[in-house]
Amino acid sequence: MTNPMPAYPIGGGAERSERSEGSAPFAQPVGRDGDGNSEGAGNSEGDRDHARSRSGGRDRYLDLLRSLALVRVVVYHLFGWAWLTVLFPSMGVMFALAGSLMARSLDRRPPWSVIRDRVRRLLPPLWVFSAAALFLLFAGGWNPGEDPDHGGTWGLLSLANYVFPVGAPPFPWHIGGEGGLLEATWPVQAVGPLWYIRAYLWFVIASPLLLWAFRRAPRATLLAPLALTVLLTTEIIRIPGETGNAVTDFAVYGGCWILGIAHQEGALARVPRYLAVSLSTTLMAFGLWWASGHLGPDGWDLNDIPLAQATWSLGFVVILLVYSPSWSELPGRLAKWDKLITLSNNRAVTIYLWHNLLIMATVPLIDQAYDFPFMDEGMMSALDATYLLWMTVLVWPLIALMILAVGWVEDLAAGRGPRLWPDGRRAGRRSRLGTARTKRNAPS
Repeated sequence: MTNPMPAYPIGGGAERSERSEGSAPFAQPVGRDGDGNSEGAGNSEGDRDHARSRSGGRDRYLDLLRSLALVRVVVYHLFGWAWLTVLFPSMGVMFALAGSLMARSLDRRPPWSVIRDRVRRLLPPLWVFSAAALFLLFAGGWNPGEDPDHGGTWGLLSLANYVFPVGAPPFPWHIGGEGGLLEATWPVQAVGPLWYIRAYLWFVIASPLLLWAFRRAPRATLLAPLALTVLLTTEIIRIPGETGNAVTDFAVYGGCWILGIAHQEGALARVPRYLAVSLSTTLMAFGLWWASGHLGPDGWDLNDIPLAQATWSLGFVVILLVYSPSWSELPGRLAKWDKLITLSNNRAVTIYLWHNLLIMATVPLIDQAYDFPFMDEGMMSALDATYLLWMTVLVWPLIALMILAVGWVEDLAAGRGPRLWPDGRRAGRRSRLGTARTKRNAPS
């Protein structure tokens, strides 16, 4: 990840940096529940698919990618496997999908209206999480006015980033003792990833300008973030502090966001496939080569290597979009995952905001098992050996409970009625009933 910070343990002990990977999954909810309030993302294979994208139909392939990115982020934060950042660069994928949706909305409505809509959808779920995080921080004895890293008037003013995240919110590196309910580094793990929301917000605000620039100079606009990443990586340009972190994030993932714009504009579909794939694989090969000579504390974790992350993600996303099918329904065996994919897309913000805190919450729950009267030394050793497995099993029910508890705030933020479990099930029944009525009323 860009500008890596000192590592800290998470869950079962995997090392993590403060600027640990997030998914930026702030896409529009899936419109399979009949609300008519969501926006789909089209596919870029040929003019027919591009036309379908601009006409409003959901592309379930892109919904599938969004869900995979969320799952991958949770698994990454559980196990800390560096190779996952190479296998599936979630951040680049999610920013590309969001950029495509943003460009689509800007085609239909005035820029200010689109930005206001995106911000409105983002802030209420953030406020719920921020209220919980600040309550835990203050209850643990944190005083931002006396914090050596965030003290004084500026530290107090920076608390506003919990409300409107134009910058990174402050938090202590340690709070409480090691014997507490949560480990002492929980603020870094739970609150640190909120800076990804800042990156998303920056992209949303910049999108009208990026779209304008892309339509006038597409190649230069697409390559500009990559060029800026090179300048920052080689320290030709130096920007200290959180401002430097924010600019680096914008540069590293800016190419993917603009690639989403290119996808929506149909520009990617006009590039010969062999050329797109050849250039992408060359770019990805460069990213791996660069990473091999700049390995961070976690080895091949691309989150610690900005230029490798930027080039690998950009090439990976090009291939995903060039070869993407156009699905109005999930085909074959994938159809059985339809409800979960719909749910995860409708609750992407909730899952992203809470998943790290819920991973940590599994630890005190599992630790209760050590106090069971039937636990002998052998069973304790077995529990030690399978601790991460139990964390993996337990975190998904906790995420489901959090979706039930606060996920409905996403509906209120979008101007819809609250729903506890929006997996499209009720919409499917309505659709079938409507089809049956149409057939009954059709002339014979």
